[in-house]
Amino acid sequence: MITNEKISTELTTHDFYYDLPPELIAQEPVEPRDSSRLMAVNRATGVWEHRVFRDIIDYLRPGDVLVINDSKVIPARLLGIKEGTGAAIEVVLLRQHALDEWEALTRPGKKAKIGTKFVFGDGLLCAEVVDILEEGNRLLRFSYNHSQGDIYSLLDCIGKMPLPPYITAPLKDKERYQTVYAKERGSAAAPTAGLHFTKELLDRIRAKGVFVVPVMLHVGLGTFRPVKVDKITDHHMHSEFFQVTEGAAKTINEAKAAGGRIIAVGTTSCRVLESASDEKGMIHPMHDDTGIFIYPGYRFKAVDALITNFHLPESTLLMLVSAFSSRDLIMEIYQEAIKNRYRFFSFGDAVFLY
Repeated sequence: MITNEKISTELTTHDFYYDLPPELIAQEPVEPRDSSRLMAVNRATGVWEHRVFRDIIDYLRPGDVLVINDSKVIPARLLGIKEGTGAAIEVVLLRQHALDEWEALTRPGKKAKIGTKFVFGDGLLCAEVVDILEEGNRLLRFSYNHSQGDIYSLLDCIGKMPLPPYITAPLKDKERYQTVYAKERGSAAAPTAGLHFTKELLDRIRAKGVFVVPVMLHVGLGTFRPVKVDKITDHHMHSEFFQVTEGAAKTINEAKAAGGRIIAVGTTSCRVLESASDEKGMIHPMHDDTGIFIYPGYRFKAVDALITNFHLPESTLLMLVSAFSSRDLIMEIYQEAIKNRYRFFSFGDAVFLY
């Protein structure tokens, strides 16, 4: 076993590479949601079991807390034209800065100079580039007829779900890229570990005496951006807005004090909990930005177990799960998943690390 100290100082981005057959990249979700496969991995023993996701309830104990991210994906992908020339433009909304001002990714970027105007939905929605931000993102100011509703109503009409680039199949039902508990609008990508839960499974989990507690982190496209540096400590994480309410913090802290485990549903919930916790593992209510980057060598303060998906090679998410267990174990179970034809990435199967 490599020590955490050696991992944190010597591992490079390439140390998190693995070879994935393209046909194992899930192109559409399974039905029902909780029929996806589950690999349950005991971090202490290194032993794993092959199960079905609904079996997650067998690993939960009364008094545990399941922490979910209730952020809701918005149809943030807009296809339009450049005013004046009619040139095609694609915009993906990343983050709301003000009522009608959004940070966005634009393609092609060279057509998005300050002052450039775009038209979407045959004029239902218009935008002007008012600033160029970090790494070339644009700040767009939108205008529309407010009598037709707010910008979210218009996005529901003309926007598309911003599926990650490795999903090329059309999405038949927008709600399948949404968790069943999605509530707070603002994400540009789904917190995908939560896609496996059904309302019925959550009811059974609550009936077992497990607390289900929502926190919120609006997921940005930084999740899908590759790590372009060799030394992982040189990578810059994009910040994302998160919130922990007083009620959520109270429930989590009381359960932990009583001996319950804190189980993060997804890397987003994990990052929220670690951002909102003090050195003693106590969660504090807050709303703030987090750019926390968790990689091997990190000492977890709050999270005791993690439900997650199978992540992209050389990604920050793969580094996070490697920090939660060990790089060696994660690489071993990924090879086991490939051998057993598990489905990978956003619409793929799940891992429970406990």
